[in-house]
Amino acid sequence: MLKKSTVEKIANPVCITLIIWLVLQAVLTLKGFYNTNTTVLPPKIMLFGILPAIFVIILLFATPKGRRFIDALPLKDITYLNTIRLPIEIVLFYLFLNKAVPQLMTFEGRNFDIISGITAPFIAYFGFTKQMLSRKLISGWNFVCLILLINIVANALLSAPLAFQQFAFNQPNIAILNFPFSWLPTFLVPIVLFGHLVSIRQLLIAR
Repeated sequence: MLKKSTVEKIANPVCITLIIWLVLQAVLTLKGFYNTNTTVLPPKIMLFGILPAIFVIILLFATPKGRRFIDALPLKDITYLNTIRLPIEIVLFYLFLNKAVPQLMTFEGRNFDIISGITAPFIAYFGFTKQMLSRKLISGWNFVCLILLINIVANALLSAPLAFQQFAFNQPNIAILNFPFSWLPTFLVPIVLFGHLVSIRQLLIAR
C-alpha cells in the first residue's frame, strides 16, 4: 500500500496530465475535428477521445505500480465524486430541450444515471464516515451504478450521428461532438468509470 505522501506525489503529475488532456480535447473539438466526417470508422471521437482514456485505465490496473496507486485512493472521496452525475443529468435535460441530445439520454427516457448522483452522498456518508453500511452493500451499489453508466454510454454513442447510429435519427446526440460537451465522453465518463472500478477492486480485496 502506498503511503499518503507518495500518493500525493503521484497525484500532482496525474492532475497535470488531466489538465493537458482537457486542453487537448478542447482544441480538437473547437477546431471541428470531431464533428466533421462523422461516418468514418472508427469514429474520431472514439479513436482520439475515448479509447486513449480507456487504455490508461487498463494500464493502471495491469501494472504493479498502477495497482498500488489504485489501492491507496480514498474510497470515500471517490464515492462523493459520483455526485457530479446529478448536475450532468440536469445539463443533459437542458440539451434535450435545445435539441442537442435525444430524450432517451435524459431521465425522462432511458437514462437512470441520476439515481447514482442522488444516492452517492448518502453512500459516502453512511458507508465511510459513519460506517453504517456493509461493504457488500457498497459493492452492490457500485455494480448497479456501473451498469447505469454503461447503459447511458451505450445509448449516447448509438444515438450520436456516427457510422453505427441506431437511435434518435430525428434528434441525434450532437452535443458530444461539440465543446464543452465533448468533455463528457472523453473525460467525465472515464473518470466515473475509473472510480467504480477502483471502488469495486478495493472492496473485493478488503473482503
